[in-house]
Amino acid sequence: MNPYALSIIMSSLALGTITTLSSFHWMLAWIGLEINTLAVIPLMTKTPHPRAIEAATKYFLTQAAASALILFSSLLNAWIFGEWTIDTPVNDTSAILLSIAIAMKLGIAPFHFWLPEVIQGVTLQTGLILSTWQKLAPMALMIQLSQSINFSLMLVLGLFSTVIGGWGGINQTQIRKILAFSSIAHLGWVVAVLKISPQLSLFNFILYILMTSTLFLMFAHLNTKNISELSISWSKTPALTTLSLLSLLSLSGLPPLSGFLPKWLIAQEMIKQDLIIFALIILLSTLLSLFFYLRLTYTMSLTLSPNSTNSPSTWFFFKKNMMASPIVMSLLLLPPAPLVLALF
Repeated sequence: MNPYALSIIMSSLALGTITTLSSFHWMLAWIGLEINTLAVIPLMTKTPHPRAIEAATKYFLTQAAASALILFSSLLNAWIFGEWTIDTPVNDTSAILLSIAIAMKLGIAPFHFWLPEVIQGVTLQTGLILSTWQKLAPMALMIQLSQSINFSLMLVLGLFSTVIGGWGGINQTQIRKILAFSSIAHLGWVVAVLKISPQLSLFNFILYILMTSTLFLMFAHLNTKNISELSISWSKTPALTTLSLLSLLSLSGLPPLSGFLPKWLIAQEMIKQDLIIFALIILLSTLLSLFFYLRLTYTMSLTLSPNSTNSPSTWFFFKKNMMASPIVMSLLLLPPAPLVLALF
């Protein structure tokens, strides 16, 4: 892509996100979301492939419908209360409609159908933007609405997302679809605890961004698109493959890695709120996601017999310095957890 066009697109992405994050008026927040949507579409269609065009069309139609619902619900709330500011009380009907619209933008089940197909049709770099950066602005609006949203609706959306995200990824062989269903499952944990503890929800979302970015960067560096291609990664880059295994286990929530921390804290908070059955069900649904994470781990480590290679295996940090920090934080945040939580 032309560097001038790329700079304009990335500047528009940053402008749209900053506009939504800093806005106090529903119209400004809506404008920021629209800028974000229109800025990412050229990145999706930079390769003129039918799958990319199809993914961009699906993404545009879904985001346009969600934006229209946000505009309608905010207009309804302004008609009832006479104010457009985000921090004012929100009508119950408007709160439900806003929650559904933001869930559509985030790809939370049962409004998730567009996400796996869209990420499958784009490159891993664009999928990284869709899975991380594009979720910042809607999640900021969701956290600001945390005191007005319906508690039962958030629990249902969270449970649906964790179950569907785990169930949908079991039979997948494409890396991008697996990461899409992983995103759906993790966002289920984020919204499930949103009403109870917005700070914990924000902390979980930050860890999700960190771990997902790490895996997208790793798979992009390994140039893998399906599970079968992972089996030869060990002989090419053993160091990166080892850290990829640990990052997958961290994303699945196994101790003593960083991904265990948010699940542990969320389950503890739900038990404090006497939601013991719900905590048990959402923890059991994590086993579905754990299955395909372990499947990826098995493919990367145990499907290739030991062999010697004549090709030099360089330490990847010399060329990929930007990957060092997210990898370390994705794996080693559990010991300094009290210090990290003090920041929230």
